[in-house]
Amino acid sequence: MNAPHPLTADGAPNCWQCRHFAVSWDPKLPYACRLMGIKTRIMPAIEVLRADGERCRGFSPKAAPAAVAERSRSA
Repeated sequence: MNAPHPLTADGAPNCWQCRHFAVSWDPKLPYACRLMGIKTRIMPAIEVLRADGERCRGFSPKAAPAAVAERSRSA
């Protein structure tokens, strides 16, 4: 199974691949960014683009899970 690329085709960050992204308990604001301290109805990177006019600069890719990293080393 291939993981989605951390950046979209146009270079925007993919929140699902960011270590700061979280799913909120609040059904009205289901997505969150721990780095920015926000909860939103849409992906946080889109909210940042709307508010600031620039792409999110806080994107940091998630670390590869240990089991996946081990399999890739042994292959």
